[in-house]
Amino acid sequence: MRRDIFQAIADPTRRAIIALIALKAMTPNAIAEHFDTTRQAVSKHLRILTECELIRQEQQGREIYYQLEIDKMKEIDKWLEQFRKIWETRFNQLDDLLATIKNEKK
Repeated sequence: MRRDIFQAIADPTRRAIIALIALKAMTPNAIAEHFDTTRQAVSKHLRILTECELIRQEQQGREIYYQLEIDKMKEIDKWLEQFRKIWETRFNQLDDLLATIKNEKK
């Protein structure tokens, strides 16, 4: 079953995992050390992130390392960009309004 990337990043643990492996590739055990949960729970989160193609596995000898898929993160950023422009416009309008109010009080 292919999962939606936005459902995947909705979970705070999965967002924390993404933040961890954004810095460097890590093994499942190294990732699990950062959480107060079972190794199986972390494995489930890793599986969901892998299914969404937000992370990928790479075998290095006997170890499996997980690393971030930057292109998928760019897909999320592209979707968010439309809202970023709206927010910036609204903040600029608010700045203008506050400046007008401040000038009127002088």
